[in-house]
Amino acid sequence: MPVKSLPLIALAMLLSLTIFAQNPVVKYGDNGLAGNYAPIKGFNMYYEIYGSGEPLLFIHGNGGSMKSFENQVAYFSKKHKVILADSRAQGKSTDTKDSLSYEMMADDFNALLDYLKLKQAYVVGWSDGGINGLLLAMRHPDKVKKLAATGANLWPDTTALHPFVYNDILQTDKQLLDSMKKSRKAPGVRNAYKVNHMLLVHPHIKPEQLHKITVPVLIIGGDHEAIPVQHTALIAEAIPNSYLWIIPASGHSTPVYQKDWFNALIDGFFTEPYVKIEGKARYY
Repeated sequence: MPVKSLPLIALAMLLSLTIFAQNPVVKYGDNGLAGNYAPIKGFNMYYEIYGSGEPLLFIHGNGGSMKSFENQVAYFSKKHKVILADSRAQGKSTDTKDSLSYEMMADDFNALLDYLKLKQAYVVGWSDGGINGLLLAMRHPDKVKKLAATGANLWPDTTALHPFVYNDILQTDKQLLDSMKKSRKAPGVRNAYKVNHMLLVHPHIKPEQLHKITVPVLIIGGDHEAIPVQHTALIAEAIPNSYLWIIPASGHSTPVYQKDWFNALIDGFFTEPYVKIEGKARYY
């Protein structure tokens, strides 16, 4: 190899190292540089923060973690202070207590915002996170600037969950209960049962209770959702200042399989003022 070619090779190596340093592979949910714990009502809630700007809180679904939003962080952190958190008893937010409800988790997120000294935030919730977002807007209305909720339900039966989905959750519940009975010393199984069982006994939100939500809300669902379209529409209709977006050819995982639409539309919803479409405006 000619000696004069070595500087070019060295330069190429230096350039590639610089590019990697500027664009590292971020492990959301396991990033020591961005992560920390907040003491929240008897347990430590794990959270990570990315970017700067107006705060934006993401709330994940049942049995998941902040990793669920890996398709959203880079997009939204360009203009927002993105706050990811593992819900109580999920991810790194260990909670050994037996009780678990959506109301508890909504209050947890309120406490997290207080801990971070944030008066208000935009909120995106997926599945259980959508329920938590609705309850956060109901129980702590001053904390939510705008809410986007995808795949949320108001009660736990086959009118609010597709029968296949409900029966699948029920089957999982029985399997976890059997495993827990066989091995009482397995805390992981006990916790998994607690989290899954919540889907069969919570939430219990009446449509009229949603009337108290006054902030703009974007309700989202796939047209082949785990949540029937009729139920998703009922949620939107019960909220005074809401938009409804039903995504074609989509199931429950809208932030994953419809990520480009999902990100762009929510970004626009947060950026543009809410417009009440009434009267003759319905023709346009």
